[in-house]
Amino acid sequence: MRAKTGHADDSAELGSEPPVSTARAGSRERILSRVARATAGRERILHPGGLGTPVAADPVAEFVKRFTDQGGEVVEGEGTQSAAVWLTGFLRGLDEEVTGVAVGADVPAELRPQLPVVAAAHAGAGISVAWAAVAETGSLILPSTGTRAVQLLPPVHIVWVPEGRVFARLEEALRELPDELPATVGLHSAPSKSADIGQTVVTGVHGPGRCIAVLA
Repeated sequence: MRAKTGHADDSAELGSEPPVSTARAGSRERILSRVARATAGRERILHPGGLGTPVAADPVAEFVKRFTDQGGEVVEGEGTQSAAVWLTGFLRGLDEEVTGVAVGADVPAELRPQLPVVAAAHAGAGISVAWAAVAETGSLILPSTGTRAVQLLPPVHIVWVPEGRVFARLEEALRELPDELPATVGLHSAPSKSADIGQTVVTGVHGPGRCIAVLA
């Protein structure tokens, strides 16, 4: 004598159910149908597009304004020779005598000071070269290759901006970047700042307290 468990009937009923994917598709169609009925007859609103950003008539002047407004400093030179002369005088004039500097691998010889090159953690100043400067944001575009510590650890960061590398818009600058990019590319907008504690802005907490862009 066999007990009736009802398993056969249950399995038959389960077997008659549609696959999960089909059920989901049906639910999706029902939801879309309800939305279509609810919005029928309403005027369609087109996307207005981007707000746009005015293009600076003088990108260099705009960059200088925005960079300095954020606490940065700008030196406008007349070529690499005058920039090198400025650098020597600047390092001598710092409050604390700089006995060693950290120099990025891509800094040309004519823009390297006549001081010992030391590890970034012990340097009085770091010197690097920007790939570009952006006027609309007041930012320097800096690659991480071989220069990340130089950019972040010394209390003073000096950045050479080559002639012709100041762009009005960010997208213009990005189009000029090399095809092969490093692990990171940073946008540095003046010195390091933080307002994590008490919503009070403090400069130099997570990086250099001074950032100087030299338009060589």
